[in-house]
Amino acid sequence: MINSNTLMKRCLFLLLFVSWTSPLFSQSPKGGKEQEKTLNYIFEGGNEGYKCFRIPAVVTTKKGALLAFAEGRKNGCSDTGSIDLVMKRSTDGGKSWGKLEVLWHDEGNTCGNPSPVVDRTTGDIFLLSTWNLGEDHESEIIAQKSKDTRRVFVIKSENEGKSWSAPKEITSDVKLPNWTWYATGPGSGIQILGGKYKDRLVIASDHIEAVTKKYYSHTIYSDNHGSTWKLGGSTPLDQVNECEVVELSNHSLMLNMRNYDRNMSSRQLAYSDDGGESWKDMHHHESLIEPICQASTLRFDFKGQLYVLFANPANAKNRVNMTLRLSRDDGKTWPVEKQIFQGPSAYSDLTFIDRKNIGILYEGGYKSAYQGIIWESVSITKLLEK
Repeated sequence: MINSNTLMKRCLFLLLFVSWTSPLFSQSPKGGKEQEKTLNYIFEGGNEGYKCFRIPAVVTTKKGALLAFAEGRKNGCSDTGSIDLVMKRSTDGGKSWGKLEVLWHDEGNTCGNPSPVVDRTTGDIFLLSTWNLGEDHESEIIAQKSKDTRRVFVIKSENEGKSWSAPKEITSDVKLPNWTWYATGPGSGIQILGGKYKDRLVIASDHIEAVTKKYYSHTIYSDNHGSTWKLGGSTPLDQVNECEVVELSNHSLMLNMRNYDRNMSSRQLAYSDDGGESWKDMHHHESLIEPICQASTLRFDFKGQLYVLFANPANAKNRVNMTLRLSRDDGKTWPVEKQIFQGPSAYSDLTFIDRKNIGILYEGGYKSAYQGIIWESVSITKLLEK
């Protein structure tokens, strides 16, 4: 017969064991246990008519609304098939979000790679994106065995994202004939703030060559407030693709790229002095470790100091540990580091919400990095305290 003291000890042990192993708890970076936070899904797989949402992008409009974009994948997380461009809108700094809106649906085909940019002069928002037949797979397009190819389009809003134009094709303006695969972004573009190329809209992109099958990053740009788009420069070396661009303190540009050269498990960077028309000084940055994955970057000014922010799953092998890094010297060093989510995580995008907060939209979940797309607001003051 068990006495009361023994029974209490067993109950306490059982309670501790359940608490320790419960899925409501997760391993902290230092080996301890911490309670899992509730993930603020803006888009969650299995809801709103889509089995999977991927490829986040976010911008803040001229009047301060937040526009969150994604690919709504009808039948699963595959990169091909029936995929729509979708959006949600917030007018209260991301505290609440409106209903899901389908910006581009083309029955059974792939409409994706959202890459938005805001023209602060006109207030117009441009959403650059790509299209391919739903039955054409990436490998077939690269091998030139597909029925069609990747095409490039732009969609425009003149009213803070409340309504959008029909997609307009710009493939012949921004894609060379010997390029097969093509992707805009993923993630947001920029408008250059000063210098010779002030007001230029720039979208980071990537492509694959037909014969060599080498993959490069490149940029496209507009000097007439989005009326027409031109092809900018490609990187001098290959083995890079998905990328974002950021303006530095002297108004030159830095391209931050997904890296396939696994001699180093880190991002590659390149620089442009001519507004993205050419790129040079391409190199790895050892501080920006990555598991081969998209990442995001953002310039912002705070109390007279220019900062460059970077976000990615900070792990050399696995898509986990979504982390912010901060630079005060145009990306030469990254002394500030803040973990956003230690679990499975992948693609992301960043935006300056207001004078006090930065927003991050990222893929993540406790079971998989692709459970949904999560929104978080980060206090700039707290970020700089670290």
